Amino acid sequence: MHFKVKITFVFIVLLAFLSSEVNAQDRVEKKFFFTGHCYQPYTAGDKVDYRLEEFDFADYEGIWLGGDVCSEALLNYSTVQYLDDLFDLGNIDTHWALGNHDTRNGNWEYVSEFSGRKTYYAYSHQKMTRIILNTNIVPSDCEMMNDQYSMIENVCDTIQESKYLILLMHHGLWFDVPGLPPPQDYSHSNLKYWNSNCFDVNSNFINSIYPKLLEVQSRGVEVICVMGDIGHYTNKFDMLSDDGIRFLGSGLYLNEADNNVLIFTYKLQPYNLSWGFHNLDSLLLEQKKLPND
Repeated sequence: MHFKVKITFVFIVLLAFLSSEVNAQDRVEKKFFFTGHCYQPYTAGDKVDYRLEEFDFADYEGIWLGGDVCSEALLNYSTVQYLDDLFDLGNIDTHWALGNHDTRNGNWEYVSEFSGRKTYYAYSHQKMTRIILNTNIVPSDCEMMNDQYSMIENVCDTIQESKYLILLMHHGLWFDVPGLPPPQDYSHSNLKYWNSNCFDVNSNFINSIYPKLLEVQSRGVEVICVMGDIGHYTNKFDMLSDDGIRFLGSGLYLNEADNNVLIFTYKLQPYNLSWGFHNLDSLLLEQKKLPND
């Protein structure tokens, strides 16, 4: 009798332990920090917004950069070293969608050296697929442009297991997207005539990329586009197209007090992604509070 009681007790303890493990898994979530247009003004072009230098990113699985990180980000190798120290560019969950301020001095290979990836790529993990675009590629480099487009095609044609497809980009490409205002109303750029490939002169976003996103959405994958060339007119853009695709934008501007960043929260059980805009000054102030405050 005593033996049976002991076995029962052990079984109950084991069951409780396993239950707590499942509950712990249910509570697991990852956070991702997105910001764009985040350079510090009136510098030599080698600094991010001073608030990002002070920010503690320890609670974030990865940092998503929407471009124009420094005003002359790739002019000097030392600037990319500085950015790597801040953001850990080699982290597989950290992504940098290059902006025009990042790329205009060339030296794109600096980014690849620290990240271990091209300046455009796709990454899929835990039912979330991300496509990081380099929207600075122009038709004078058709090989690179077509390679990036082939990557987009391949992901959109084959995606099956993911619950989310997220496109990270810098520029305002979303001209003529049904239900969205023209990018010049909220973005610093309006690349109406941007080309995704060299096969078709009309291969702008609405003609060549958007239809593929609709196909992905029709297969039950939620599609989210995020851009970083924003901040002056607004730094909080969140709209659904008439077709139900989500478009988000966030960026900093001249250290203004109302600057917001975009934080994604991904709960791994049952793979639920949410997001919200958060005032950067308030986040930083909260981090600086003493534990007993």
